[in-house]
Amino acid sequence: MRTRMRRRRGTALLETAMWTPLLVLFFMGTVEFTRATYSYYTLKKILYNLARYAGTQQGVNFCSDSDATIQAAKLMALTGTYDGSGERLLPGLEPEQIAIRIERYTPETGSLTECSCDASATGCDAAQGARGPDYIVASVPDGYQFPIRLGGIISEPIVFRAQVKLPYGGT
Repeated sequence: MRTRMRRRRGTALLETAMWTPLLVLFFMGTVEFTRATYSYYTLKKILYNLARYAGTQQGVNFCSDSDATIQAAKLMALTGTYDGSGERLLPGLEPEQIAIRIERYTPETGSLTECSCDASATGCDAAQGARGPDYIVASVPDGYQFPIRLGGIISEPIVFRAQVKLPYGGT
């Protein structure tokens, strides 16, 4: 009878030794999946805040990447401060990686097209007297690279290509 008990203890120890690495790997994968999901939705929220802020400001020149309002909006969305002195919400995401595009709805085709920066009927440069855009699109065209930390098993980062489209609210 004692021999039988010793064998059972040995099998339980062997089973524990076999399953523990798999359970640890499963737990680490769950943590990484949660971290990736959080980072993706943080990126979407950054883009939403950027488009919302830029779309409600007066006199924004969407045709110039160096417009002070657009630069302040990017820094505000990334750090929570206008001068960029706050801590980044997503490490490694720089203002240069974020693009703002303006679009107009074309009723004839039923589609959205990117606005040109001129004073013509199809242009959206309000500074030159044209009608403003219908939508503002904030995106990360080259993607945000999210590094995976899964014990050296997966070394390639995941690339998040997020985009947010909001109706234009400024005049």
